[in-house]
Amino acid sequence: MANTKSQIKRNRQNEKARSRNKTVRSEIKTRSKAALDAARSGDTTGATKALQVAQARIDAAATRGALHANTAARRKSNLTKQVNSLLGS
Repeated sequence: MANTKSQIKRNRQNEKARSRNKTVRSEIKTRSKAALDAARSGDTTGATKALQVAQARIDAAATRGALHANTAARRKSNLTKQVNSLLGS
């Protein structure tokens, strides 16, 4: 348990940031899953649009600090590879 006022405040700030980051990361997973599902179904245009939205959300998360820049780049790369392999292009 925190003993100082500054640590009590810092704990409150960390909890707020954790909940904000959790929603951002959850949305990234949802958008990525939508892109993969569209690619699995063979919907090329839908998969492409969903991939663009997912990549935009990943970039926004990296800008806000919810994800590290290298993590964002890796996730975008892996997602693009998966969608392209499912679409066969």
